[in-house]
Amino acid sequence: MSKVLVLATRNPGKVREFQTLLGPLGYKVITAAQAGYDAEPEETGDTFRANAEIKARAVFEGTGGKYPVLSDDSGLAVDALGGAPGVWSARYAGPGCTDDDNNKKLLRELQAVTEPVEPPGFYDELNESYPDRTARYQIALCLIEPGREPVFFEAACEGLIGFEERGGGGFGYDVLFIPTGADGRPLDGRTFAEMSAEEKHPLSHRGKAVKALVEFLRFSV
Repeated sequence: MSKVLVLATRNPGKVREFQTLLGPLGYKVITAAQAGYDAEPEETGDTFRANAEIKARAVFEGTGGKYPVLSDDSGLAVDALGGAPGVWSARYAGPGCTDDDNNKKLLRELQAVTEPVEPPGFYDELNESYPDRTARYQIALCLIEPGREPVFFEAACEGLIGFEERGGGGFGYDVLFIPTGADGRPLDGRTFAEMSAEEKHPLSHRGKAVKALVEFLRFSV
């Protein structure tokens, strides 16, 4: 018999992704709306962890506490911008903005506080601009199960912000985000949007957090 897990999202793509990951553990993943909760919790927290818990608690209580609920909050933190856009990543360019709006604003903001590099998009290992372009993707997953305290799974992926948008895959800031290794240098110079899902997943913040979640659930089933 399947165990129902409610995902605090309206995104059917996320539901399919988590169903693929958690199905082998005996879980049936459904949206909050399918569980009877169709409101949109206000994300008032100042950290990804706080917002993930706000969403998870709202859906858990809104569905009568019958099922475990999983929520996530994630975004991009750019060092030269003091950690912005941070928790405002999805709405960085304002209400109703698109990913393209957010990416173009990020490039404008970085141009104002960093030194130009010639030619644009050049990533030589001696490039002195690295400290000006460092950033990380961050995520917090919050799992609330009946009769238990919330459990969190947090992860990050270090990288650099490119000088131009590259690639047609991914979403959000993937067209600008270039993952780096332990030495702070690009792995191969490609953005997340230039990688396949299979290449990106093991490196990404989401992939790392979901891996930890799956291991937790595997031993709690």
